[in-house]
Amino acid sequence: MIPKIILGKGSTRRLIAYLFGKGTANEHVDPHVVASWNGFGPDPGRSPHRAPKEVEKQLATQLDQPVAMLGHRAPKTTVWHCPVRAAPEDPILTDTQWAEIARRVVAAAGIAPAEDAEGCRWVAVRHADDHIHIAATLVRQDGRRPRRDHDIRAVQREARRIEKDFGLRRLRPGDGTAAKRPTSKEHFKAKRLGHDATARDILRTRVRRAMAAASSETEFFTFLQATGVKVRAKTAPSGDVTGYSVALPGDTNKQQQPVWYSGSTLAGDLSLPKIRQRLDTTTPEPVVGQPTNPWHQAIAATERIPHHLTHSSDEVAQGQMAALGAALDLLPLASPAEARGELELAAVAFERATRSRIAADHASARALRRSVQAIWNEPTRHGDGAGLAMLLDAALTAVAYAMHWHRTRQHAQQQAAAEATLVRLQTVYAQVSEPVLVALAVRAPGPQAMHRYAYHLRRADPEHAERILGDSAWNSLATVLAEAEAKGHDASALLDRALAQRTLDDAHSPARALTWRIRRLGERHVPGPRAQAAKARHITGSGVAPLPPRHPGQRR
Repeated sequence: MIPKIILGKGSTRRLIAYLFGKGTANEHVDPHVVASWNGFGPDPGRSPHRAPKEVEKQLATQLDQPVAMLGHRAPKTTVWHCPVRAAPEDPILTDTQWAEIARRVVAAAGIAPAEDAEGCRWVAVRHADDHIHIAATLVRQDGRRPRRDHDIRAVQREARRIEKDFGLRRLRPGDGTAAKRPTSKEHFKAKRLGHDATARDILRTRVRRAMAAASSETEFFTFLQATGVKVRAKTAPSGDVTGYSVALPGDTNKQQQPVWYSGSTLAGDLSLPKIRQRLDTTTPEPVVGQPTNPWHQAIAATERIPHHLTHSSDEVAQGQMAALGAALDLLPLASPAEARGELELAAVAFERATRSRIAADHASARALRRSVQAIWNEPTRHGDGAGLAMLLDAALTAVAYAMHWHRTRQHAQQQAAAEATLVRLQTVYAQVSEPVLVALAVRAPGPQAMHRYAYHLRRADPEHAERILGDSAWNSLATVLAEAEAKGHDASALLDRALAQRTLDDAHSPARALTWRIRRLGERHVPGPRAQAAKARHITGSGVAPLPPRHPGQRR
């Protein structure tokens, strides 16, 4: 159940007219009063012998009477409006149930405390199965102002109790860092225009992508305009840019003017000061020497996220998750067309997990941000899709750790967002990785090499060896070992290094996990002759026996 408090000035007349009208798209069905401050307030929807407009005027006059009595001493903000909406899967509540919910909400908010006959005047109007609107005035009947300190939090807490008492969907408590939800009006407008998402949601996604891709403020605005977004800068008298607003082409109001959204109304971390802070602390460093594969850099940075979430400060951990969110924002643009839809949904889901009340140390995640920007600029560096598959494999582990990190800090909404992201990423990972693994498997080496790799595996990891050998990805693993050997790597040493990176206890497919680790290790710089000779002397001195010959009938 979602309550949303909106404050206004003036009288309640316009609000009452809206609540008993047809709505912006004829969405108001049978509007009528379900509860009021005295139990018998005028009901424009249930007065068949009187003109509805006349009853609306009477209701608004009665609501506003305490305000009018104060005259010039009345407060500037006088209207309290709170829509309360049930979840789509909730049962349809009766008018009596909605009336009880309304009384509990106004009591929790301090508008009309229980057993207080002098509380503010209010009315609850129902014009759909799934929600009501509560309209109240912010002057008590005794002329005093209501004590509504922290009414937003108080109403949210009461909503959680209502969900429990009425057997409704239990929402997770928030911390005030969620992005602003689209209004009902925005939803109806998107539906009327045949759009899958509201203008607010579309703009939020495009702004986040521009922020993830940009290395400077100029690039940020350039990228935004390149995606078709209209941009309007807010300037101070000095000429300095202090903010910005964005609009979608074709999204206009009744006057056919663009509907503008400031960055801060899209999400708290999309205001211009917050964007500048992130850009200033994550500016790419000059590249020294030959540039390395950006996919490998992104994978390595993503693989370090679990360590940061378990050993670094909360500020560093928050910065790492923000960078991972930016990576997911850009990844659909560097992915095959068939994977983009699910990746976009994963990015939208994880967006909520990137924000909490903990200040993020963005500088600590510069490497991930820089590497993903390079991938976005040159997405086809790994034409066979292995880079994307390996990055998704690392991201799955990072998101799982993010989910645990939020759980331990009781960030309920962020934890739920990470859980939803995992489901999306698992789907797209299977879709992306399978063709790559099949292509590797058909290039599997001959029986003698397979036997030798199995021997190395049993010696290096006896606990998981048989499970890996029976895995459907075993042939793919053997292929990447053979390709690494062809480049000069030692297969046994590579297996040892790959196994040492992280336990395989929780791996769904240990052979698949090792395939990606060895693929990346095998594409790194091959050890020089001196290093290989030193390693050979070390192995000989350690007493490791050479590989015995295979006997007929021995398992390969």
